[in-house]
Amino acid sequence: MRRSLNRTAGFMATALLAVALTVPTVALARYDDARLLMPTHSTARVATPVSAATAATTADSQLAADLSFMREEERLAHDVYTVLALKWGTSVFSNIAAAEQKHTDTMATLLARYGVADPAAGEAAGVYAYPALQDLYNELVAKGSTSVTAAFEVGKTIESVDIADLDERIARTDEADVLVAFNNLRAGSVNHLRSFTNQLSGSSGGTGRRAARR
Repeated sequence: MRRSLNRTAGFMATALLAVALTVPTVALARYDDARLLMPTHSTARVATPVSAATAATTADSQLAADLSFMREEERLAHDVYTVLALKWGTSVFSNIAAAEQKHTDTMATLLARYGVADPAAGEAAGVYAYPALQDLYNELVAKGSTSVTAAFEVGKTIESVDIADLDERIARTDEADVLVAFNNLRAGSVNHLRSFTNQLSGSSGGTGRRAARR
């Protein structure tokens, strides 16, 4: 009987040790995955809390990455549309650029609320912490500058990408205020996508040409 109890105790100790050894590995893997979403040249700026006094709550590494990325993606939309509005003089770009400014301001508010550093702080328009977004901005401005039709296609691309990225991030957060913000941004992107689609459907007719010249 004593041997049986000793053997059982030995098995339990071994099992508990195995569990203890695997937990840090899982946590580290999750942290590394989250870092893939951070700016490659400025990870510390995103992960560092702004201030314990000003932050209403804190964000885990995944939420911090998502808030930071969407702040920059909404800013990219604003910046591209501002350039294209100046290039083509169409009200659709200036109107949607104004809406995108509200979107990126919403993300800035969430960053402050969750104590996440703002990747846009001190950056000029058209300059982004994420290399992928920087490349996308350069590509879209170049394409949109070739013709007004190409510019409307750029608008469709931006809004389609934004909707997909928001859907991904909505699915992995349960923070009520973040969900409200993300869903509001998504609804705006759906409306903007519809606007650009309508512009393209009319761009081959007289109305579309007249609108493009205004």
